[in-house]
Amino acid sequence: QVHLVESGGGLVQAGASLRLSCTVDVRTFVGSTLGWFRQAPRKEREFVAGVNWSGGKTSYADPVKGRFTISRDNRENTVYLQMDGLSPEDAGVYYCAADTRDRDVVTTMQSYDAWGQGTQVTVSS
Repeated sequence: QVHLVESGGGLVQAGASLRLSCTVDVRTFVGSTLGWFRQAPRKEREFVAGVNWSGGKTSYADPVKGRFTISRDNRENTVYLQMDGLSPEDAGVYYCAADTRDRDVVTTMQSYDAWGQGTQVTVSS
């Protein structure tokens, strides 16, 4: 059973924008902190951004601060990642994840207990 489904990835040129979406089943979505992670080839999966249940608290990895924005629509059970000023270093598979236990945003992958299958982001120079 798939609880999270990402969309919005693609191939763009450096400097362009993309918006990723992740639709989450309601049982997983309600009350959960949601996060985006990414994994580049031959690299470990890393935290990108997270948002708590109310949307009032967000956290970003240093490389994306000021360029990426995470948000959630609690009526649509969807979390978004707006990515502006993309660079080739941002390329990778982006995963949506839910942390059903914590109320604050955590950045550790092990805290997230539900994951999507990922969407590919490719940035050409």
